[in-house]
Amino acid sequence: MKKAVLTIDDIASKNTPAIVDYLNEKGIQAVMFAYGEKAEEFFDNAVYALQHGMIIGNHSYTHPHFSELTFEESVSEIEKCEKVLDRLYKAAGVQRKNRPFRFPFGDTGSGNKTALQKYLTENGFDKLDDTFVPYPWWKNEGIDKNIDTYWTFDVAEYNIRPGSGFTADDVFKRMNDPAPAEGAPLLADGGRHIILIHAHDETEALVPGYYKLFIDYMLENGIEFVKPGFI
Repeated sequence: MKKAVLTIDDIASKNTPAIVDYLNEKGIQAVMFAYGEKAEEFFDNAVYALQHGMIIGNHSYTHPHFSELTFEESVSEIEKCEKVLDRLYKAAGVQRKNRPFRFPFGDTGSGNKTALQKYLTENGFDKLDDTFVPYPWWKNEGIDKNIDTYWTFDVAEYNIRPGSGFTADDVFKRMNDPAPAEGAPLLADGGRHIILIHAHDETEALVPGYYKLFIDYMLENGIEFVKPGFI
């Protein structure tokens, strides 16, 4: 048996409501990470996600590389997004029970990492429960100690872009790779994953319903999506 928590980055988007409807059809609750600018642009779509059972976390305001920012700039990015998220939850009429955070690009801030982890801890952010993740590298790299939400498998569908040469077939190859260069093999028996996929209209334009295509494949190959928990 293979179990996973689904996380979706970069909401909101035009296709966010369609993604949410699909997830509800499949009985999947996802943690969706919003960055402020996109959440403001597609505010009603983010509200829709909340009102239909999804959890929305903080993904910064402008989606920068945190290693290129000062500590003060990093905090500003987080807090500007927090204000947007507070407005979203209020507009949705949904209580904000959990406050997960994910660094854009998984960039934890380089020299500011320790200070940012302390900031997140002291300012009420919640850690996604990752105690089920069994992979030695998860602990060896200290990911289990971080409060931000990382992932064990990146679908990488965002690489599907005009002229990239990367196609849906390449995503399926990644899913079937028994020894990926990064992360853990998705379909190995006994797998326990935090899966990353994105809400991108650019991908939707090239592969309509891409999220259905890839998530259906995971379901067909024995992955059970479990409800996110926090510790």
